[in-house]
This record gives sequence, C-alpha cells and structure tokens, in this order.
Amino acid sequence: MTNKTPFEAFSLWKDLYDKAESSWRDIIQETLEQKSFAEVLGQVQSQYLQQQEFFNVITESYLKQINVPTREDVANTASLIINVETKIIDLEDQLDSVTENTAKEIDSLKRAVTKLDKKLDTVIELLSKPSTPPASPPRNSNS
Repeated sequence: MTNKTPFEAFSLWKDLYDKAESSWRDIIQETLEQKSFAEVLGQVQSQYLQQQEFFNVITESYLKQINVPTREDVANTASLIINVETKIIDLEDQLDSVTENTAKEIDSLKRAVTKLDKKLDTVIELLSKPSTPPASPPRNSNS
C-alpha cells in the first residue's frame, strides 16, 4: 500500500499569505521610515486642510446667500439662549427670596392687625357700656 497525503488547500493558502504578508510588511516598513514619505504625507495633509478650509468658506458663503444660518450663527444663538436662561434662573431665585420675605412680612402684619383688632374690640366694648353720668359739681348757693 502506498501512503498518500491528501491535498490541503488551506495550508497552501496560509503559506502563500504568510510569505506575501512578510514581503509587504518589509516593503511598507521601509517606505514608512523614509524621510521623503513623511514629506509627501505632510504635503497631502496640508493640501487636505487647504481644501477643507476652501469648502468651509464656500459653504458659509452659500448658506449666507440663501439665508440659512451657519454653524457659527447657531452657536452664537445657543450662547445667547444660555445667557438668557441663566438670567431667568437668577431672577427666579430673587423672586423666591422676595416672596419668602413678603410672606413673612404679611404674617407679621396679620398678627399686628389681629392684636389691634382685639384692642379696638376692647375699646368699643368699654365705650358701649352705659356709663353713669359724672357727678355734677356742687352748686354754690351764692350765685
């Protein structure tokens, strides 16, 4: 009997991948280490930033022409709204403080009015009692 090993496609593909990956890794590593690659990459990045700035200016100009707010306009509006909200919160706090003080003053006035009311009731009660006429001074018979 002869011993035949079956054909393994997976191991063949794995070997091919490993050899290709090793070769490409070395080539890429050498390319990344070159100064000229860094310079080219810097130029590409610079051009991308210039292009991005150009598109931002064009977009902003277009949005202004069609009366649509830009990102900056929306951010400014949001900032103004936040400032207004802060001022409203401060006014609410002041109003709460004034309301508390006013409530205390009203309670104090109620107590004072109640005391005055009781005193007036006492005065009215005393005035409404029939009083005996004051004794008349004795008459002098000489006159």
